[in-house]
Amino acid sequence: MVKYTKSNLQKLELLFKEQEYTIRYEKGNFQSGYCVVQARKIAVINKFFDTEARINCLLDILSTIIVMDNAMSISSRSLYKAILKSEEYQAHVA
Repeated sequence: MVKYTKSNLQKLELLFKEQEYTIRYEKGNFQSGYCVVQARKIAVINKFFDTEARINCLLDILSTIIVMDNAMSISSRSLYKAILKSEEYQAHVA
């Protein structure tokens, strides 16, 4: 499904932007590698993570937020549908 490439990371970041989330890469003591401030729609991810870990964090976060389909571009919608069907995403949700 989602290959761990910088291009796919950028597509995921765009999907979050369309959902009005701000993604920040900073250093900190995150037990899971990231922190989500729900009230302000901010996701803070460990800046020392490589591309694969960043994508995995975003997939984890994606499984916990409410996604508004009508706010997505066509390319983001197709990516989101592919993510929902993927085995990796199902493992994150479980």
